[in-house]
Amino acid sequence: MYKLSFIQQGQNAIKSILFLGAHCDDIEIGCGGTLLRLAEDNPQVSILWVVFSSSPAREKEARASAKKFLAKFSNTTIVIKNYRNGFFPYIASEIKEYFEDIKKQLSPDIVFTHYRSDLHQDHRLVSELTWNTFRDHLIFEYEIVKYDGDFGSPNFFVPIPAEICERKINIITDCFKSQQGKQWFDRETFLSILRLRGVECASQSRYAEAFYCRKLVV
Repeated sequence: MYKLSFIQQGQNAIKSILFLGAHCDDIEIGCGGTLLRLAEDNPQVSILWVVFSSSPAREKEARASAKKFLAKFSNTTIVIKNYRNGFFPYIASEIKEYFEDIKKQLSPDIVFTHYRSDLHQDHRLVSELTWNTFRDHLIFEYEIVKYDGDFGSPNFFVPIPAEICERKINIITDCFKSQQGKQWFDRETFLSILRLRGVECASQSRYAEAFYCRKLVV
């Protein structure tokens, strides 16, 4: 099984990673375990964490969560924007302008973004603009569970130790109190996804996160 240990090797070591999420808990749900795994072995990597939609209350939650996920990294930047939730396709030009701003600041070695075929319109637009903006970069698309049932067959898996799974779920459920009334937002949901993807990659820990990697040059 291909592992993320390549990040710490020699002159080609990864120096910066960009995490993109449409909403305040997307990054954590989609790739929080992978992020925590990276932090264990690669704290020198620079992180830019961008959330596109927020409210004052949710921004407070998002910053608290991001700080916990990023605690072991030495160089991090957290950006929380307030584009209107649910309306991304209708304000795409504004969001595109911000993507251009990101490109001027950073040429990341890896980008984590939403799944291109995600049925949530905000998620999908973020993914489309990611590919439009970062054409020569390694992009991993993460998945978010939802009522629409849009899970596919990912092709890149990151085994996650059980203790990291527990830490991921604890941070999400502790920080995002505003989401706890939603029928999908609970420990069982998050653990079941990790377990399912663990089965699909025969993870020794029994758990994994999965991504769609459409282009990879080795």
